[in-house]
Amino acid sequence: MSGEVLLAHGAGGTLMVELIKSLILRNVSRRRVFDGVGLDDMDDGATIPLGDYEIVLSMDGHTVDPIFFPGGDIGRLAAAGTINDLAVMGARPLAIMDSMVVEEGFPLSDLERIIKSMNETVEEVGAAIIHGDFKVMPKGKVDKIVISTAGVGLAERGKVLKDSNLKPGDRVIVTGFVGDHGIALASVREGIEFEADIKSDVAPIWDVVEAALKVGGVHAAKDPTRGGLSMALNEMASKSGLSIWVRERDIPIREEVKAASEMLGLNPLEVTCEGVAVLVVDGSAAEEVLEAIRKTRHGRHASIIGEVKKEPARRVVLETVVGGKKLLEPPLGEPTPRVC
Repeated sequence: MSGEVLLAHGAGGTLMVELIKSLILRNVSRRRVFDGVGLDDMDDGATIPLGDYEIVLSMDGHTVDPIFFPGGDIGRLAAAGTINDLAVMGARPLAIMDSMVVEEGFPLSDLERIIKSMNETVEEVGAAIIHGDFKVMPKGKVDKIVISTAGVGLAERGKVLKDSNLKPGDRVIVTGFVGDHGIALASVREGIEFEADIKSDVAPIWDVVEAALKVGGVHAAKDPTRGGLSMALNEMASKSGLSIWVRERDIPIREEVKAASEMLGLNPLEVTCEGVAVLVVDGSAAEEVLEAIRKTRHGRHASIIGEVKKEPARRVVLETVVGGKKLLEPPLGEPTPRVC
């Protein structure tokens, strides 16, 4: 294959999906274990079925800039990101492992602060940090610190949540405000200050997903990280072969995030969220699930934003605040690189 790797290839949009399908999948021969979720599913994690359970596994890399940002840091981001990938697969997070590559000269006080942040984050869900690796690169060969995390979770066999599990009549729930993380980092980078502080929403959301699962009727879940809400919805629609219709007026977005987005030329529906889940639930259970979610620490601002229909297949339709309808296209990539 000719050409070069672009920054957009790692940004979670359609360009990354195309690269994975055309270059990675076709060069890997064994892509699943037993009948579990594997590479071909391109979901938030993979599974290994064992007896009555499925071990759920997920892995992620983190190169955020800046490493300390309003509302969090790279340590909390790395831990929460992996916990959330397990959670949206319907798995109770048990443990994470981490690999750190640190630049020579990196302050030990900052490293300790990051490790403490990771520990506090996994403690929130009762998980453990059980293994890791540590490397140091010469000064200038890596930008400060890169953290990769792998997670292990457990789900009952046959109850793993997959992006393709949608059914017509399902309702779509967003569990919190959209756009906070990406806009917070973009504002810091541009040196823009607002009357109301914009902070990242980075948080482990197992409490939200667990509350929904206890009610029942949850068919699919996804955390809208790179590519934001737009990419998450489009992936679900594409994999299920169905259509998702969402109401713009019901999507929870802070007014200060809307204002910052306009100033920065960004679409809040396309920027990374790090403490939010998109849940697709049976229509008959939607209100009860919503009520349960709103009682949790990280789900107080949850909202039902739309429903699943048959047509137009594999598309997302946005019903605008002025009464029109338009397709919500998946972004080519994350508009604010190095946010996760």
